[in-house]
Amino acid sequence: MRVVIFFDLPMLTKKDTRQYTKFRKYLISQGFIMIQKSVYSKIALNGTASNAVIDNLKKNLPETGLVQILVITEKQYQSMEFLVGEGQKETIDTQQRLVIL
Repeated sequence: MRVVIFFDLPMLTKKDTRQYTKFRKYLISQGFIMIQKSVYSKIALNGTASNAVIDNLKKNLPETGLVQILVITEKQYQSMEFLVGEGQKETIDTQQRLVIL
């Protein structure tokens, strides 16, 4: 499963900027990776894990703005097409799993 977060937060006042920064840092600390400036995604192993991610996210929402969540399968996420440009290469972001014992 993949949890995708879309957000559009106001940046008119210093308080707005602080809330934006706090929310963005929260997403990064929870393992979300940036797809675009205000689109982040995180891998969840199953529906239960994605529900836990959503529940934790609801506890850390900013006071204003728009935040949307989309949960899709890994296969759907992997079928995303890049029409212009290409994805980030610095982050390991694949559906393959490696376990070393």
